[in-house]
Amino acid sequence: VQLQASGGGLVQAGDSLRLSCAASGRTVSSYVMGWFRQAPGKERERVASIVWNSGSTYYTHSVKGRFTISRDNAKRTVYLQMNSLGPEDTAIYYCAARYDPSGLGVSRAYEYTYWGQGTLVTVSS
Repeated sequence: VQLQASGGGLVQAGDSLRLSCAASGRTVSSYVMGWFRQAPGKERERVASIVWNSGSTYYTHSVKGRFTISRDNAKRTVYLQMNSLGPEDTAIYYCAARYDPSGLGVSRAYEYTYWGQGTLVTVSS
């Protein structure tokens, strides 16, 4: 599975961005897809994830109510809609995938098999 992330950029606090992660290669219908971010000097953290088949989602506490993860089956693309962005959201955002036939979801970065190249999100105050 190859993942291509896009959509990052420089925005002001309060603005919105939508990140996209296009998957190619194998079908991802039995996969869990995640968005992670890594800020300078910090560990990579899972921001949101979605189980492709069921649509079950997870959000880290700091983005609940602001970010929405979704997927488009036809385009094999996962999106991360980010609203009310703040400087604390500044990071490189990565999409990742892991085969998950159980549909239970996968939480830790090391458990994900495939990674996109990352897209930089910078939020100015």
